[in-house]
Amino acid sequence: MRVPLRGRILLVFPNFMLDLTQIKMATSASAQLSKMVKQKYMELPQGDKVQAMYIWIDGTGEGLRCKTRTLDSEPKSIDELPEWNFDGSSTYQSEGSNSDMYLIPVTMFRDPFRKDPNKLVLCEVLKYNRKPAETNLRMSCRKVMDMVAEQNPWFGMEQEYTLLGTDGHPFGWPSNGFPGPQGPYYCGVGADKAYGRDIVESHYRACLYAGVQICGTNAEVMPAQWEFQIGPCEGINMGDHLWIARFILHRVCEDFGVVASFDPKPIPGNWNGAGCHTNFSTKEMREEGGLTFIEEAIDKLSKRHSYHIRAYDPKGGLDNARRLTGRHETSNIHEFSAGVANRGASIRIPRSVGQDKKGYFEDRRPSANCDPYAVTEALIRTSLLSEEGDEPVDYKN
Repeated sequence: MRVPLRGRILLVFPNFMLDLTQIKMATSASAQLSKMVKQKYMELPQGDKVQAMYIWIDGTGEGLRCKTRTLDSEPKSIDELPEWNFDGSSTYQSEGSNSDMYLIPVTMFRDPFRKDPNKLVLCEVLKYNRKPAETNLRMSCRKVMDMVAEQNPWFGMEQEYTLLGTDGHPFGWPSNGFPGPQGPYYCGVGADKAYGRDIVESHYRACLYAGVQICGTNAEVMPAQWEFQIGPCEGINMGDHLWIARFILHRVCEDFGVVASFDPKPIPGNWNGAGCHTNFSTKEMREEGGLTFIEEAIDKLSKRHSYHIRAYDPKGGLDNARRLTGRHETSNIHEFSAGVANRGASIRIPRSVGQDKKGYFEDRRPSANCDPYAVTEALIRTSLLSEEGDEPVDYKN
């Protein structure tokens, strides 16, 4: 019910009352520019030329960078895309005295912002000596995936994120207070429960257009928190598709003037954090009697908990320590646990898997800002290559 009261507009709901005059979202200045004017130029013909946006992970291991070059024709495969370079001293990846870094195209998607025939190009980063940059974790991940290709490892990652204003305040939250407590928001419907659905729908459609293997989305437990799912993807494709989906989300949010945060605990207190639950299976796990192989993998994971915690966020576990407290549907960061249908465990076996005796398991420990290459590589190293100890094995070529 809408109630005007001395210059204030109150929305009265069964669980709480919201003062619309207190919601003053901080949005970016560029979001205020006329999209109608921009569209006039975007509709101009581009001849035979193609715009290719090269995308890479910067020196933080979390941030994405991009720049565009013109190609003479539409590339039909990744082999037709040239290498490029950039100034690594401006992306936390090199010193100014030796700043050139190489961009090596590794996979290509349709561009949902400029549309066909233009492309999004995900790149690996190499240093001046052609060795991988410190945050280029794709190269080692690909090597490990190639070692177990015959086992057909499938992954599905559930990417949670939080929508924020440019001032860091959660999207749709009162500027000087909090919304009602958690409960009505998960998969919620309605203006008082779903904050920012326009962004979610835009991102979903853009991913489908691009060819990203997105398979679902839903509102999460905390208001202004959402999730999208990528998969199933085999091997190295998991990391490639999740990074491009993240890039597309950032670009969509840029158009709306808000920020997508992958911080594992954006709001302290009695609010859910944000993770990137990772579902994993092999050909043997998916076949009859596969539960035996699932249990074997979980046993190996139980003996290497600290290694996985370090691999599951870009700060070696420090970010996840704020999230994995044993509360708000998380396990305790210091303890390994597993169980059927238990969302408070490190590893969850879905109830249907327990009944069918085959399928997959879910590792609930990865943080929302994890590098999917690091997460999927760690799972392969421990569960399929049977590595032990706190350090990964160096496999020589």
